[in-house]
Amino acid sequence: MANDQLLDLTQPQRDRLAFVELRVRFIGEIRRQDLVSRFGIQSAAATRDLAVYKDLAPGNIEYDAKAKSYLIGPHFKPVFEFPPERVLSWLTQGFGDGEPTHIKAWVPSETPARLTQPALATLAYVTRAIHQACPLAIEYHSITSGRTQREIVPFALLDNGLRWHVRAYDRKAQEFRDFVITRIRRAEVLKGKPVGAHESSAQDIQWSRIVELELVPHPDQPRPEITEMDYGMQDGVLRMKLRAATAGYILRKWSVDCSPDHSMRGHEFRLWLKDCLAIYGVRNAVLAPGYRAPDQQRQEPAPSEGSYEDA
Repeated sequence: MANDQLLDLTQPQRDRLAFVELRVRFIGEIRRQDLVSRFGIQSAAATRDLAVYKDLAPGNIEYDAKAKSYLIGPHFKPVFEFPPERVLSWLTQGFGDGEPTHIKAWVPSETPARLTQPALATLAYVTRAIHQACPLAIEYHSITSGRTQREIVPFALLDNGLRWHVRAYDRKAQEFRDFVITRIRRAEVLKGKPVGAHESSAQDIQWSRIVELELVPHPDQPRPEITEMDYGMQDGVLRMKLRAATAGYILRKWSVDCSPDHSMRGHEFRLWLKDCLAIYGVRNAVLAPGYRAPDQQRQEPAPSEGSYEDA
């Protein structure tokens, strides 16, 4: 029935209704002003759009007179089928909030597909908790700990290049950690439950710390000038500023040799971290290829990659 009603609407209005659903599903609320600001329409038109959406999907949104906004209903059922990558683009980059239709590309192209995507039902709980600054109760599945019940205080999504994590304070471990979203089940936003000052992102040292890295062509690879061209280097150096909480992931994704003596071998290692001390104290530096902290230089293997990511 909803699909038949959608067909009777104009494309611009379908785009606005899709935006309404995205906001409500993943943020938890929408106001008339959100539609006015996003689409440049009059307040009366925004009111009509919200009324149409309520008629299209009874029970999906409820008006809260105190907050003067529409909140997600307890029995929400999506009308639009958004691909996960589209939702994540909207959440993290701010585009892709129109109706999810197949649009012809301007030029032929092919993008490698991800092998894993978070379930939108789970992602919605995570993002609503982030927006509303609320704790989130979850069932989490860990390789090392198995299934556990936890309360986390999430504040940001994190893409490590292979899968999506949520950065959060873990009340069980009493520290900030990354949780793989595909391993989360039975999520519940604990609205109204207080969040302590020590659980806020401002107290996350690894998140707040910015590391400055200098990447250069790997000394053992031929044709360094080609590497300089590929990575747009200036004077033979690619300079990056990253949050410490993301550094290990990014260095691994780009196969950056982080050994002090550029000892990693393989065609994939086209870059070398000029100063490995730049990531000293970075908790996930264990993920960086070849990295050893100064006090581990003469010791045998560092902890496995899984030990950090398996919160």
